[in-house]
Amino acid sequence: MKKIIQTKNAPSPIGPYNQAVLAGGMLYLSGQIAIDPLSGNLVLDSIEAETHQVMKNIEAILIEAGLSFNHVVKTSIFLMDMNNFAKVNEVYGAYFTSDYPARETVQVSCLPKNVNVEISMIAVASI
Repeated sequence: MKKIIQTKNAPSPIGPYNQAVLAGGMLYLSGQIAIDPLSGNLVLDSIEAETHQVMKNIEAILIEAGLSFNHVVKTSIFLMDMNNFAKVNEVYGAYFTSDYPARETVQVSCLPKNVNVEISMIAVASI
């Protein structure tokens, strides 16, 4: 059995998918980009601001599922430019207190809406 997680505090999906799906005690969060859920506008002022918005969107979905960043076990970060790695890494790291999740970061040729960063996560509902 699966449960669809959806919140107005994160952007609506821009395709045939859900913000997150809870199944078997695991929460699978779809990739998030820097769309402000209130305005619907992209936050592209800087790579740091963009990454913060992505993490805020993820946090809203985690909260809707009754979870937090402490429950995250796996992260995937997709960057348009690996030269932004250090800046993204600094912002990303600020959202975790300890016991960081497993992660990969890869450079890609293009992301939805031509953003610079997209992040997806997997969380465990019972830790």
